[in-house]
Amino acid sequence: MFDPRPHRVRRFRRSVGLDSVSSPPSRTAPEVFDDLRFIRDTMERSASFTAVSGWGQVLLGLTALIAAWIASAQTSPFAWLRVWLAEGLLAAAIGLLTCTWKANQRGLPLFSGPARKVALGLAPPLFAGAFLTFLLFRAGLPSALPAMWLLLYGAGIMTGGAYSVPIVPVMGLSFMLLGGLSALGPVPWGNWFLAAGFGGLHIIFGLLIARRHGG
Repeated sequence: MFDPRPHRVRRFRRSVGLDSVSSPPSRTAPEVFDDLRFIRDTMERSASFTAVSGWGQVLLGLTALIAAWIASAQTSPFAWLRVWLAEGLLAAAIGLLTCTWKANQRGLPLFSGPARKVALGLAPPLFAGAFLTFLLFRAGLPSALPAMWLLLYGAGIMTGGAYSVPIVPVMGLSFMLLGGLSALGPVPWGNWFLAAGFGGLHIIFGLLIARRHGG
């Protein structure tokens, strides 16, 4: 028996213009890869803090080397401590300003969820380090400060860096290892362990971050 339904379907498709709609053009492989790369970059930006400035780390390392040189010429523990405390304040300013600059240049969110997690991971060890610095210096143990600073700074970088690019936690681990060596090494080497850490490690990892993560 003749079934009119296929003809009805074709008439309906012609009436609504479906038959005139052409299929979407095929896309080339490079276009697909570009889209996938864009999606991946967007997901990485939303899941991790990528505004860490490599060049800022390099600048921070250079100022730390200068601070180590100035501190080595001081004749009293208190004068030595003042030099490194001033360097700490300068380093904080450099880190904040360079991260802000990179975020503005690349259109990255500076106060996103991952950025807050980085700050929450970094702040407690630094906060504890500030009070322990006062305690150890008052107790007459300034020689313990280099190891303590390197260990706590490395711990903060590791915990906070878990929400940043993968190389940041590696930098934190390197600081902790150097802090352990400082704790076991000769006391007169403490200032130079600080130079190797806050100076050398910042420069090395800063260059790696700048090369791999856009500045």
